[in-house]
Amino acid sequence: MHTAVPLLADAPAQMLPARSLMAFTLASHIILVPLGVALPLITLIMHGYGLRRNDQTALLLARRWSAVMAVQFAIGVVTGTVLSFEFGLLWPRMMGKWGDVFGIGFGVEAWAFFLEAVLIAIYLYGWRRLPSRTHFLLGLPLPAVGLLGAFGILAANSWMNTPQGFTLDSAGNPVDVKIWKAIFTPMFGPQYWHFVVAMFVTAGYVAAGVYAVGWLRGRRDRYHRLGFTIPFTLAAVFTPVQFLLGDSIARQVFHKQPVKFAAMEIVWKTDTHVPEYLFGRMHPNGSVSGGIRIPQLDSVLAGFHPDTEVTGLTSVPASDRPTATQATIAHWAFDTMVGIGSLLALLALWYALIWLRRRRLPASPWFYRSAAVAGVASVVAVECGWITTEVGRQPWIVYQNMRVAEAVTSTRASGLWIMSGLVVVVYVFVFGSFLAVLLKMRARWRLADERGRGATPTETPETDTPYGPRSAVPAGDPPRSGGSGSASSTGGRP
Repeated sequence: MHTAVPLLADAPAQMLPARSLMAFTLASHIILVPLGVALPLITLIMHGYGLRRNDQTALLLARRWSAVMAVQFAIGVVTGTVLSFEFGLLWPRMMGKWGDVFGIGFGVEAWAFFLEAVLIAIYLYGWRRLPSRTHFLLGLPLPAVGLLGAFGILAANSWMNTPQGFTLDSAGNPVDVKIWKAIFTPMFGPQYWHFVVAMFVTAGYVAAGVYAVGWLRGRRDRYHRLGFTIPFTLAAVFTPVQFLLGDSIARQVFHKQPVKFAAMEIVWKTDTHVPEYLFGRMHPNGSVSGGIRIPQLDSVLAGFHPDTEVTGLTSVPASDRPTATQATIAHWAFDTMVGIGSLLALLALWYALIWLRRRRLPASPWFYRSAAVAGVASVVAVECGWITTEVGRQPWIVYQNMRVAEAVTSTRASGLWIMSGLVVVVYVFVFGSFLAVLLKMRARWRLADERGRGATPTETPETDTPYGPRSAVPAGDPPRSGGSGSASSTGGRP
C-alpha cells in the first residue's frame, strides 16, 4: 500500500474544493497578467516610435493597443479582486497567523493597482486631448507601475517559498517581524525577474501572433508589418534572457528548496550521477516509467558535474514531501515549460538570423505559423511555471512552517463546490464579455480603415490626427466587406 493513501485520508474534505477553486481562479487571472504587466511597455515603444518618426500608422497602433490595455485592465480588476477575497475565505488560518509578516506584498500590489487605474485612464483619454509630448510623458510611468504590482505579488509568493524575517514565540506565533527581510527573501530576486521577463516574452508573442495570422491571410501592408515587428522583436530579445533566468531560478530551487527540486526532477533517493527524465511518471515506490532517460544529466545540470549530489524525496518523511502524483504533475509542468522555452528560443534565433543577414522580416509561411502559435504556447508556459511553483511546494503553504491542510477554511466541502460552480459560471461570462468587446472593437476598426482607404490610395490608416479633433464622418452606408479586395485587406485586422 503506497504512502499517498493515508496522507489523502487525513486531509480535510474541504481541501480539494478549496485548492481546485484557487487553482481555477489563479489560472484564469494569469492569462491577463502578461498584458497587464508588459502591454503598456509595448504600447509606449510603438507610441514613441510614432512620435519620433511622425509615423501615423505607429500612432494608430499605439492608440488601439491602449484601448485593449484598458479593457484588459477592467477584466483584471474582476479576476484580481476574486483572488484577493479567496485568500481570506479559503485560507483564513494562514492569513490570520502570517498576514502580519508577508501581507505587505499585497499592500504594495493594491497601491500599484490603484495607480495603474489612474494612469491608464489618463493615457487612454489623453489621445486628441493633450499635447503629444505631454501625453507620451504621462504614459511613461505605466510600465514601472506594472512592475511594482508584480513586485508585491512576487514578494508574497517568494516568502511562502522561503519564509524569513520573523521569530516564533513559545506558542508558535510569529513575532519580531523584520519587513525588509520578509520581502527580500532568498527566492525573491530569481523568482521576480524570471516572472517579469516571462510577462514581456508572453505579451510580445501574443500581440505579434495577431499580426502573424494577418500575414498568413494575405495582409502584408505596413500596418501589419509594424504591428508584428515591434512586439515580436521585444519578445525575441527577451527570450534568451529568460532562458538564462530560468536556469538560474532552477539552481536556486536546488539549493534553497531541495525537496521541491526533487519533485520537479522526480528524484526518489539522494544520490550522485542522477539521470534526467524528460517527462515520465513516478510511482509511489519511487520507480519511474515512460519518458526519456538521459544518464547523469540531472547531476550535471544541478552542479555542472556528474558527481553533484541531488537530494531525493525520501530525504524527508512522507508527510513533508509531495506525493508521487504531485511530483509527476510538477515534473510534467516543468518539462513542458522548458520545452516551450526551448522552441521559442529557436524561433527567436530564426528571426534574428534572417534580420541580421537580410535586414528584413522572414518570408516563410512556416515562420509566421510558428509565430502565431508562439503566443498561445507562451501562455501555456506561464501556466506551467505556476503549477511547478505551487504543486512542487506541497504539502506546505508556508514552506516548512504551515501545511495546506492546516490553513484551509472550515467551511463545508459542499458549500465550496457550490461556490466553485458559481465562480466558473461568472468567469465564463466575464471572459466571454472580454472577447465580445475585443471583437466589437476590431469590427469598428475595420470599418474605420475601409473608410480611410476609400478617400485616397496613398492615405495612411490613420485618417485623423491623433492629437486633434476628429474629422467629420461622411454620411451614408458603410462599405461592404463582401468584395474580394475589401475582405482580403481588412478581415481580421485588430
